[in-house]
Amino acid sequence: MTTDTVRWGILATGGIAAAFTADLVDLPDAEVVAVASRTETSARAFAERFGIPRAYGGWEALAEDPDIDVVYVATPHSAHRAAAGLCLKAGRAVLCEKPFTLNVREAEELVALARQEGRFLMEAMWMYCNPVVRRLKALIDDGAIGEVRTVQADFGLEGPFPPSHRLRDPAQGGGALLDLGVYPVSFAHLLLGEPDRISAQAVLSAEGVDLQTALALSWDSGALAALHCSVTGGTGTTASVTGSRGRIDIPAGFFHPDRFVLHRTGHDPEEFTADPADGPRTTLRHEANEVMRALRAGETESPLVPLNGTLAVLRTLDTARHQTGVHYPGEPA
Repeated sequence: MTTDTVRWGILATGGIAAAFTADLVDLPDAEVVAVASRTETSARAFAERFGIPRAYGGWEALAEDPDIDVVYVATPHSAHRAAAGLCLKAGRAVLCEKPFTLNVREAEELVALARQEGRFLMEAMWMYCNPVVRRLKALIDDGAIGEVRTVQADFGLEGPFPPSHRLRDPAQGGGALLDLGVYPVSFAHLLLGEPDRISAQAVLSAEGVDLQTALALSWDSGALAALHCSVTGGTGTTASVTGSRGRIDIPAGFFHPDRFVLHRTGHDPEEFTADPADGPRTTLRHEANEVMRALRAGETESPLVPLNGTLAVLRTLDTARHQTGVHYPGEPA
């Protein structure tokens, strides 16, 4: 980094790319200098929408642009490995959407490449950067509810989604687990680390992806997690963490909360709410700010979203998919 302003490139032009860019252009220390898509038409339309000076009809030109400090990869997750790898090899730092890759093998390749090149790499797990989630974790780490015994979390969408939808397409890494289940799994990992045992059950579509998956995770400490994800029914998207001396409940939208309630024996419930100055609960600016903080500090990974944690989550997802029979093209059966 040579200036206080961090120069961003946006790789892909879908919905999440638009949401991230909309938040990014409002940050005074961020500058979006280029966008790339597989077609120049799509890239130009996106550039005009957000006032971005350069539009590329190919990923390579974006990766090679010397005026870019960091690239936000927002492709379907089946393309994350290729897109992020291209940018890292070209000398760019990378923020890559979740799930980081289709499987842990691909993720290990990216992490090894980033470390070899000395480049910053981070999964865009915005939940970990959310100030309310960070406050919740700090309370738990400080013993507010004693030893964690149980984590419960769910994320389901009502649908229905046709077979042609990306959530049903194996070639795009479809299924509930990678798209939605990554949040409950990441939440459990945040609080308890990698589980010692994993048990998963799923209902599969005709295409071979999971329509809904239930996971039971356990740790040698005696802690358990009951997690669920679905693309066949809208769940409450809530979470609860129970400890030996209390409980924390997070209402709907646990993965981007604006409040939670702490229950402790002998005390009235305490509600913790977001600071209005932090912006709306849907903002993605917290992960962008963490990337820019790390780049200015010369860090190659974020302590909030460490790469070893990303790999651990993918190991859990891989195990669950193996147990339920979900395999993507190019993966061993």
